Amino acid sequence: MNKTTDFITGLTFSEDPRIYNGYLWFSDFFSKQVLKADMDTGEVETVCRLDDQPSGLGWLPDGRMLVVSMLNRKVYRLETNGELTEYADLNHIATYHCNDMLVDKAGRAYVGNFGGNLSAIAKKYGREALKNMELPTAAIACIEPNGDVKVVAENMLFPNGTVLADNGKTMIIAETYGNCLTAFDVEKDGTLVNRRTWAQFDNIYPDGICIDSEGAIWASNPIENAVYRVKEGGEITDKVQTSQNCYAVALGGKEGRTLYCCTAQTSDPVDAVHLKCGKIETIEVKVPALNV
Repeated sequence: MNKTTDFITGLTFSEDPRIYNGYLWFSDFFSKQVLKADMDTGEVETVCRLDDQPSGLGWLPDGRMLVVSMLNRKVYRLETNGELTEYADLNHIATYHCNDMLVDKAGRAYVGNFGGNLSAIAKKYGREALKNMELPTAAIACIEPNGDVKVVAENMLFPNGTVLADNGKTMIIAETYGNCLTAFDVEKDGTLVNRRTWAQFDNIYPDGICIDSEGAIWASNPIENAVYRVKEGGEITDKVQTSQNCYAVALGGKEGRTLYCCTAQTSDPVDAVHLKCGKIETIEVKVPALNV
């Protein structure tokens, strides 16, 4: 098992890392900022600030960035003049905080949400007890390039990290409280069909994920200091040890072999702001990112 090294420190709670246009982009929840970093030096600059917690990131075909506003349950667009404008309101679909997002090459934005206050339920009953409970589920919203919003999947147990495989024909979504990765076929109109289990776990609660050029997925596990590489069917081929609980990952760097891991000691808003223990840690892996 290999260990990571610190790349960026002093964050509140980094999430949703993305590789775009030669930079590592990510949200820092409790400072309410979207940041980007030089992938060689780790030098960080602020992209934009929200009045709410930012989460999922993605880019439209014209290069404008979309960012999820978690508690408001909306998506905003960063205009070329630096202003944030409302892109979509998901309050009629999201039943709790919005979270991760994937924007495809056509400009469709897929956004998940928690489904319910799962943290409170876990705190009351214990995480293990949740496996035997009927938990609130969530729907996946799809925002079309023309602004129309539709539901493309339902009954998801905390849909989280999302990737595309097979040249965009397959979408794989981490269901955190389902302890699984779930796959769908993607229709030409963006609809998700043929739902199936891609990988099932016992004690891994997959959060943020990324995919490599062999079609394997790196999955963070927020209940431990670890990231796992898994193949379809559930075979785990590699395990990386991080210094703190890991919540999200991305593959990038010059050769696409740098695994960026978003870690933190806590996700509590008050403690995270006080401690500023959020980090992005890195390690070099053998198989590069998909499409690098």
